[in-house]
Amino acid sequence: MLSDLDIAQQANLKPVEEIANQLGLEEHEWEPYGKDKAKVNLDVMERLKDHKDGRVVLVTSINPTRAGEGKSTVTVGLAQALRARNQDVSVALREPSLGPVMGIKGGATGGGYSQVVPMESINLHFTGDIHAITTANNALSAFIDNHIFQGNTCEIDTRRISWKRVVDLNDRALRDVVVGLGGPKQGVPREDGFNITVASEIMAVLCLATSLADLKERLARMVVAYRADETPVTVKDLGYEGALTLLLKEAFKPNLVQTIEGVPAFIHGGPFANIAHGCNSLIATKMASKLSDYTITEAGFGADLGAEKFLNIKARIGDIHPDAVVIVATLRALKLHGGVAEADLKEENVEAIKRGLVNLEKHMETIEAFGLPFVVALNQFDTDTEKELEYFKNYCEQSDVDYSLTTVWADGGQGGLDLADQVIKTVESNESNFNPLYPLDLTLEKKIETVAKRVYGASGVELTKEAKAQCEAFEKNDWGHLPVCMAKTQYSLSDDPTALGRPRDFTITIRELRPSVGAGFIVVLTGDVLTMPGLPKQPAALKMDVDDDGEALGLF
Repeated sequence: MLSDLDIAQQANLKPVEEIANQLGLEEHEWEPYGKDKAKVNLDVMERLKDHKDGRVVLVTSINPTRAGEGKSTVTVGLAQALRARNQDVSVALREPSLGPVMGIKGGATGGGYSQVVPMESINLHFTGDIHAITTANNALSAFIDNHIFQGNTCEIDTRRISWKRVVDLNDRALRDVVVGLGGPKQGVPREDGFNITVASEIMAVLCLATSLADLKERLARMVVAYRADETPVTVKDLGYEGALTLLLKEAFKPNLVQTIEGVPAFIHGGPFANIAHGCNSLIATKMASKLSDYTITEAGFGADLGAEKFLNIKARIGDIHPDAVVIVATLRALKLHGGVAEADLKEENVEAIKRGLVNLEKHMETIEAFGLPFVVALNQFDTDTEKELEYFKNYCEQSDVDYSLTTVWADGGQGGLDLADQVIKTVESNESNFNPLYPLDLTLEKKIETVAKRVYGASGVELTKEAKAQCEAFEKNDWGHLPVCMAKTQYSLSDDPTALGRPRDFTITIRELRPSVGAGFIVVLTGDVLTMPGLPKQPAALKMDVDDDGEALGLF
């Protein structure tokens, strides 16, 4: 059996010029990055500002498991299937982070015959966007430390610097560090730390900005530290928003590539969904919807994370009105949620699927709460048995749930034709009554409680003493009107990663709040979720190599 990498390397890519022409882009509106990648200039949005937006379909999933759900694969496969049904369609996805690529997850370009390509480039350095974000973030760190060294006219309290350095890798050794050692000429010693780049507020800012001017304004609003009286110090106070915008101006342009079957794909931005807002850039999604009748986009992890943030944050900021949602599930993952050990997933177990379906049910309820119609896509594996598939089909039919069995990994667009038909039918026969789950005039505590109860199914919320004080301080700083971005484990509806299925009668613990005023939300940390992941005992990087001809090996 061919691997994802084998399939991607054997794909016949169209010249990127053909993809640009397919979208109706004018010659001056895109810039080639080699033969198979391009940057799309922002003046496209000005030309199409009065053009009606196309339909937006959001792909999400049940809570992920180590068995895999294939959300990106289904996203790409659905787009290819819609193309096979003669629909004008584009894909909008996130850029992979090197941290999980080299760590445990591997790549994030889909799989099999439903991938975005060139897979190697996208999973590695691509067009350098994430490196640009890393540079801008760390430049700001250098500016802060230099400001203190040169006299500290903003009166920054060195004990209250909230801005951290970043690196696009999983490196637990950098979570807490000390900088400025070595004597008076080397700076002012202070505690610092690193986040992974995709958790940087600059990543969130870039992904939620609507224009270059908006990007600069959002960068200016970012809070980097506090004075002794606990008043915030912003980038605007330091005066570096122009320099940061300069570093990001090329990275802000969406990247254009293609799927294996030649469907245009915008790959841009990559905030994590468990510690950030988990969606590709707003500008890329809006651009795709201006250029295509259908835009198929995804949000990271399950509907309790990426989809909730897409709908409560991104859609609200960008005035996006999704037409439908696809919820991806696999029988393997349902078995895990039903209590089966990972080693036993190949064995037929209808009872475990029955128990695990409660996880899917909760996510369906969440999407319904937003007023959106949905289709459940079962991503099939070779190990799925007829009895298991029959039970799943009967469950959906008896529950009056629109569903489709897909084989897009093995068959590309042809394996998703029924899903495409279901999506078209759902979009055309159901009116989207989309509404965010909470109004912005609620207090931060009420917003947190709304997400915890209505999305996670929690019975209550418990704030630590520190989190309670932060809520009060943030309200005083006039940040209470912002939406909340919940940082939570992806593996469970609760804040306990071991509580699979559908936990009940649990309390969500809020340990800390962090202002992302530039991005336009408040980050809320639950449980023990970390903003700098670590590597597993056997990182995926151990299997990666390059042959004598320079071809990548071991990417997946």
